[in-house]
Amino acid sequence: MLEGRFEGKVHILPVRIYYEDTDLSGVVYHANYLRFMERGRTEYFRSTGVRVAYLDEPEPAAWTLRKVSLEYFRPARVEDLIEVRTTTKTLTGARLTAEQLITSGGTLLTRGFVEACIMTVTGKPRRIPQEVRDKLQPFLGET
Repeated sequence: MLEGRFEGKVHILPVRIYYEDTDLSGVVYHANYLRFMERGRTEYFRSTGVRVAYLDEPEPAAWTLRKVSLEYFRPARVEDLIEVRTTTKTLTGARLTAEQLITSGGTLLTRGFVEACIMTVTGKPRRIPQEVRDKLQPFLGET
């Protein structure tokens, strides 16, 4: 079960590093940190009762990223157990910003900031529905 857990307002998803996540030296390939963060956000949403896609609606839509920034500190390696720590920093009418930390044994490996919004499949932005805002509000971290 990938669901993870909450510690206060921080969602924590454990992830094991497999050989397929690494380059030939056994170090995680840099782009894979984005994949781990995507899993962390997805499980964060799932744990709060928020869907990542609304494909069955009259105007299908899904969460998408508007902006991403990553900072690498130390590499993860094959067989490591990492934690993806997701905290919602801000929630406006149309955007969510989150900080995501990837740690291993308490050591910070990577820090990312994402800005997400809901877009229709035709590329039109949507406001975050009040029902979604209500579910995320209790987990809004300190800015």
